[in-house]
Amino acid sequence: MNRGNPKKVLIILGCVCLLLAFLPVFTDSRYFMHLVIMTCVNIMLGLSFSMLFSTGLITMGAAGFWGIGAYTSALLVLKAGLSFWIALPLAALMTALVAFVVGIVIVRAPGVAFIIQTMVVNMILVQVFGHFEFFGGWAGLLDIPAPNPIGPITFTSKTANYYLILVLLLVNILGFYALYTSRVGRAWSAIRLNARLAETLSVDIFRYRLAAFMISAAGAGLAGSFYAHYFQTLEPNMFNVFKSIYVQIYSILGGLNFYILGPVIGAAIITFVPELLRVGKEIEPIMTGTVLIFLVIFLPGGILSLPERIGFFRNGPMASSPEKVPVETEKKEGAP
Repeated sequence: MNRGNPKKVLIILGCVCLLLAFLPVFTDSRYFMHLVIMTCVNIMLGLSFSMLFSTGLITMGAAGFWGIGAYTSALLVLKAGLSFWIALPLAALMTALVAFVVGIVIVRAPGVAFIIQTMVVNMILVQVFGHFEFFGGWAGLLDIPAPNPIGPITFTSKTANYYLILVLLLVNILGFYALYTSRVGRAWSAIRLNARLAETLSVDIFRYRLAAFMISAAGAGLAGSFYAHYFQTLEPNMFNVFKSIYVQIYSILGGLNFYILGPVIGAAIITFVPELLRVGKEIEPIMTGTVLIFLVIFLPGGILSLPERIGFFRNGPMASSPEKVPVETEKKEGAP
């Protein structure tokens, strides 16, 4: 796996963080800041999808696990009286635990079967949220409090919430990047390229895929926890299968082979463009579908594959896709 230059990664991340840190200075538009905040949430969801894709699995349940994190955090604060800062990690932990229980059953069946099973799980979760009064029923949960203040810092403004989601996003990106460039990431790459061959090399496919399923779910759970206390209202249909489809689009539009930058670019475009064009909710899916059709036909590698073709990202630090790994070499040398 191409790990890139760690020094370059730090420089790039440092420059981006510096730019994002001063973003509120250049705008006082609450609407614009809301779009940026939602973009960060969507990026976290796209990153969770990409992590699972790095093992060769495609999920249709990202929104369901996002919902688990959101409802867990909201209920812990509303009914158990816990602080948001305690509910936040507990929401991620609960989401990972549910993913572990579900994953033991469904991770063993990759391919189309896994896609269908994750979609069914997502649909079941929406029904559970809606039919049980404990979760607020179809009316949802209202008056969810904002995150607890930290000293003089209160999270009632867009700017404060922006910095909070920015920190969560950066932690997510750094953690995922560390995994992709580790032994675990190399195992995921081998599994995606050739699962049967990886198994002959003593790679425990089930264990590594289950770990990816749990970690990706925990990332979605973190995003859900923030979302619940930022939006302060939850209702089951926020987390339906259509949202899971959009999560897939974030990664596909940016580029499936770019596990970090792909969701960043895709989520930013899908979040901002329809809003800036003032596209109605009825027209947005049609426009998005049309763009995807053209993308699949003319640029199947996603938007980021265009500069990659001319060498801009080739061997670069942010191209987390497994381009060449030992397993692929062995396969070319005559492995079945």
